[in-house]
Parts: sequence; C-alpha cells; structure tokens
Amino acid sequence: MATSVSADHHNAAILCMDYQNDIVGAYADDRQRELLSKAAAVLSAARRIHMPVIYVVVRFRNGYPEISPRNKLFQGLKSGNRLRDGTPGAEIHREVAPQADEIIVTKRRVGAFSTTDLETVLKSQGITHLVLMGIATSGVVLSTVRWAADADYEITVLSDCCADADEEVHRVLTQKIFPRQTTVVASAEWLQALG
Repeated sequence: MATSVSADHHNAAILCMDYQNDIVGAYADDRQRELLSKAAAVLSAARRIHMPVIYVVVRFRNGYPEISPRNKLFQGLKSGNRLRDGTPGAEIHREVAPQADEIIVTKRRVGAFSTTDLETVLKSQGITHLVLMGIATSGVVLSTVRWAADADYEITVLSDCCADADEEVHRVLTQKIFPRQTTVVASAEWLQALG
C-alpha cells in the first residue's frame, strides 16, 4: 500500500471537488472550519509552485432535467432544490474560491470524469498525477479514484481535505480501500514534501 508522498509534482494537478456551499454547509461549523482551512492551505501552496488547480462542481439546470426519477441520491437534491445553476448553494465556497484563470468542470453525476470534459482538460495539459480533495469521500472522491486508477493516473488523496457524513466510512476508505490504488497522506505531509 502506497502511503508516502512523492516530492515530484511535475505533471500534477489539484482537483478540488464539490467544495460548494450546499455541500460544505452540511457539516458542523468546527468541521467546516478545519476542512476549509486545510484545503485553502493546499490550494495556496499549489498556486505558489504553479501547479494547476482544477475545480469540479456538481450543478443542475433549472427544472433538473438531468435527474432521472430512478436516481435515488439525486432525487433528494431535486426535491430540496439544491445545487441548481445560479443559486448560492451551488457556488464554490468563498474560502477556497477559484482564481480567474482556473478551470471549473461541471458534472451532472457523482464522479469527476463521468458527464464531464475533465479527461480532455487533463490530457491537453499533460497531467498524469491527480491530487484529490473533495466532499464526500464516499461520493466524488471514491468515484474519481476508481475512474482515475482505471485510466492509469498517479493519484494522491489528501485524507484530511476529504470529508464524509459518516466518519467510519471516511476512515475505511482512506485507510483500507484507497491505499490499494493511491497514495493517501494528510495535507501537512503533502505540504512538507513540496518544500
């Protein structure tokens, strides 16, 4: 199981996934502050060394035409009028907001690759190493790890920049499942490796 972080960050990009107001807001204030603080530190460090930062967000059109009545997870978002284009809840949280030149990829499903042009963006920039942080660990992070591993990307998961409503699920994924396909480290260790 890979657990040590590489100091070589050429051809790497940060994927900041689903750090949106509606999603971040689902966590208690103390968890929000800690998560956002660590994520902001990672983004700042990446920008300092000119590592691309790519945002992935989940958003739906007015009327939610993308959501099938058979989609149990997204039916809850539709009935709650959440993550709709143009609403404050669908916006990226201000503490981790993108800079003007950073790419935002919009998805209509859980994973960062399905229903998006993320693969095209990564290939066009020669990115082969993904550094993942996202909410939820059992949602966007898990789906993205599986897809990226199958596509032969090198993957680093920043465990404390991911969160899940179920802390035991987060623990099992970051300590037992993800290390089979990724390097899993805390953000402080990743930042230290940057120098």
